[in-house]
Order: sequence, then C-alpha cells, then structure tokens
Amino acid sequence: MIYINRREFFNAAHKLYNPKWTKEQNEEFFGPCANENWHGHNFEMVITVKGNPDPDTGYVMNMKDLGRITQEHIISKVDHKNLNMDVDFLEGKMTSCETLAMEFWKILAPKVKEFAPNAELHCIELHETRKNFVQYYGE
Repeated sequence: MIYINRREFFNAAHKLYNPKWTKEQNEEFFGPCANENWHGHNFEMVITVKGNPDPDTGYVMNMKDLGRITQEHIISKVDHKNLNMDVDFLEGKMTSCETLAMEFWKILAPKVKEFAPNAELHCIELHETRKNFVQYYGE
C-alpha cells in the first residue's frame, strides 16, 4: 500500500457562532473566532490517497488529476470567500476546521474513485493555523 499526498492552500474568512447561544456565550466559548466582523485564515490542506500503483503507470493516482479535482471542486469554491456566506456546501453549517474537513471529504472521496478506481481517499488534513489542524479519515 502506497500513500500519496497533495498539498493545497486557500485563504478564507469565517465566523464561529452558534445562533442558539447569546453573544456572550459565543464569545466565551469561541473567543476571537466569534468576532462579528469575521476573521480569516491561510489554510493548508494535505490530501492523502492510498492504493497500489497501477502496473501500467506506476501511479496510485495521477497527481495532476488529484490537483485538478481539488481545485475545481473545493479550492475554487472556498478561496478568498466568506465560508459562512459564500459557499453553498457549507450553508447552515458551523464552519469549524472539523466541519470543513468532513465536507471536503464528501466531495473528494467519490472523485478520487472516479479517477483512480483502485485507490481511495485516506485522509484530509486541514491546517487552520501553524499550531491547529485536524485530520479526518472518513469515519
């Protein structure tokens, strides 16, 4: 089993705010992430695909295909956007790093299978800051 990785970057604004809570509760729990004027991140995403290399190409998956589908179906929709207001697949959802990773998975997993039938998405690692990141394995 080989694991291949593709690194992508995007910049986006968002706000973490639970409408069921008071402003004070949101500020207490989410701190500056509940800023009513939003805040932004320079996100870094690492996409890991696993599989056995194709005997004809030596590839688990063509990295150009992985880059193209990631750009088309995720990066182009979130880069320089307000995640709470501009991204259809995040509408009505809390835009935490955890939620982003899970929603990205839903989009990428079937696309990986479409382009590389003998491979599968293994992990989405999403860095919100240099210190904070999540890893999602589709479970």
